[in-house]
Amino acid sequence: MQDQLTRVVQPKRDLAAPYNPLANVSVVIPTLNEAQNLPHVFGRLPEGIAQLIVVDGHSTDETVEIARQLRPDVEIVMQKGKGKGDALACGFAACTGDIIVMLDADGSTDPAEIPIFVSLLEDGADFAKGSRFMRGGGSSDITPGRRLGNQILNRAVNFLYRTSYTDLCYGYNAFHRRCLDRLVVDCSGFEVETLINIRVAKLGLSVAEVPSFEADRIFGESNLNTFRDGFRVLRVIVQERYSRQQPKPVPLTARSARVDSTDAGRVAA
Repeated sequence: MQDQLTRVVQPKRDLAAPYNPLANVSVVIPTLNEAQNLPHVFGRLPEGIAQLIVVDGHSTDETVEIARQLRPDVEIVMQKGKGKGDALACGFAACTGDIIVMLDADGSTDPAEIPIFVSLLEDGADFAKGSRFMRGGGSSDITPGRRLGNQILNRAVNFLYRTSYTDLCYGYNAFHRRCLDRLVVDCSGFEVETLINIRVAKLGLSVAEVPSFEADRIFGESNLNTFRDGFRVLRVIVQERYSRQQPKPVPLTARSARVDSTDAGRVAA
């Protein structure tokens, strides 16, 4: 385990050579009835992203259809199970880029920040972790109860795993795809961010925190339940600390879950 966050500042590429920093980036966006939010989210995406994946949890609105209209190049993956963790695992299995970015579909995470995450990974970090609570970050969406809960759980993780995280439950993260061989995502719900952060620490991967601002959800209501999901996060913290079993990769046949353009309207209906 690492005993502090690693700040990586030495570039590992030729700064004089022309390149597209997002040419090897896959962006994964889980969705469930986010049709009204997608125009804002897609409109903030920087140019040059190699792969955009929307993992849909069988939305009953026009999420899939709107995604296709906005971005004809989008890849739609229909979620096999339920919950955010399951959706992200399905999305990760479909990624082809060298770098994977996790992004929310409700407008709370700003896609325009993606180049900052990518630059830290290119400069040597294994994992770039968004933080609302470090200098330069912030949130207009988090409630006092959720803030307090995050602080308590964050301190527990820092104590048990010898980390120095400033934010535990934020869903804006990026990492090298090569990490998926060891960074197994095998949970189903909102505890997924905590699980990933803990396993990153247990693997001793180098981490760079990124100040990030969390905005209010634009349309709709969050599926997050403060107390229910807080207990799920706590359970993950305890289980991961005292479990001696190594997580095994969960096989996913993501290709069979993809939806091509001819099926998009039928699935969205």
